[in-house]
Amino acid sequence: MKLRVGAALFGLGVLLLVFAAGLPFYVAPAVTKLPYDLEPTTSIAEAKDARFLKITVVGESVNIDVPQATLLSNVEVIPQPDDTKDRLPANLKGDAVIWDVYQTVRRADNQEVVSQYSTQLALYRISGAAAPWKEQWLNETGAEQTPVGNVSYSGQVYKFPFGTGKRDYQIFDRDLKKALPAKFTGTETVKGLEAYRFEQRIENEVLNTPESSIKTLLGKFSPGATTGQVVYSNTRTVWVDPVTGSYVKVREQQHKELRPDVGTPTVLLDADFNYTDETVTKSVETAKDNRFKISLVSLWLPIVAGVLGLIALVAGILLVLRGNGGGDGARHRAGVAPITDDTRVDQEPVRDDARTAEQPAVDRQGGPLSDEIPPATTNWKADDGAVPAQRPAAGEVEQR
Repeated sequence: MKLRVGAALFGLGVLLLVFAAGLPFYVAPAVTKLPYDLEPTTSIAEAKDARFLKITVVGESVNIDVPQATLLSNVEVIPQPDDTKDRLPANLKGDAVIWDVYQTVRRADNQEVVSQYSTQLALYRISGAAAPWKEQWLNETGAEQTPVGNVSYSGQVYKFPFGTGKRDYQIFDRDLKKALPAKFTGTETVKGLEAYRFEQRIENEVLNTPESSIKTLLGKFSPGATTGQVVYSNTRTVWVDPVTGSYVKVREQQHKELRPDVGTPTVLLDADFNYTDETVTKSVETAKDNRFKISLVSLWLPIVAGVLGLIALVAGILLVLRGNGGGDGARHRAGVAPITDDTRVDQEPVRDDARTAEQPAVDRQGGPLSDEIPPATTNWKADDGAVPAQRPAAGEVEQR
């Protein structure tokens, strides 16, 4: 019984040790990738008392104004597992996922839409950076059909890598249609979670604005000007969970203004967008939950499985050794004791051919060559003198 239990414990110990060794190398990498079936996420940022450009088209007339109000930016990320499976090229299959992203900016007071865009892009599952996918697109005008490939994403767009480092990264800017450096500026605690802070500064970049739009703006704000530019600045600060690479807090201080060749510049946008408290709380909770899953698979489960495996392995070996020792002792105890002089019979054995013909047939039925076993007894007595009687023990008188 000990041998069987010991062997089972030994096998269990080996299995647990193999399991502990395999978790960090085979299972952990699977949970440090963007899943194909990621749940849709929504983040909301608020800009209080923002100034923004409002263009209203009524019939053939165009009304242009720069009102002031609190704005709410809603960004919704919807993963597309079916497109990921069917539309990615061979060199990206297994390494990237396709996301649809929608943003709508509304006034908080009357829910009027100020701006919106939609896009589809591919992201690498580990780094979170944009993948070079030819079918990506960006729709900023609200057109029903958008040309495929009209944008080329690069750098980090909506996420940082799993295992984010304390170094600079490139973050894609949608207004400039290119990625620019974001510097690592330190570590902060956001609602109990340690996060890395990155800052991207964009200063006085000229936006690629259609000439017709420039003329419309000049006609409203600088009638005497003949040319002009829309200049864009933004200080983008992102707080990133370094384990999962997810954004837990975002701030964008955006500024756009029309600079005519003649006259005074006109502010078209001045907004300080910050994640709402509810969005920050939800982002932190999600990051903590994903952190726990990663640490469970990459650290705690291997440790627990390794300790249990060693315990089972040692216990199994001890039981096997004890079982073997007990078996040897049992075999020695079961051995036949040697015959001593006290048990030796001095008389010659009785042979069948030494019997006389006068002996009855019944007397010849027993014996070693017959099919019958004579009854066992501790003290044989026979009337026939040919059968030896048991020798008397020391101090006893032989009785006849």
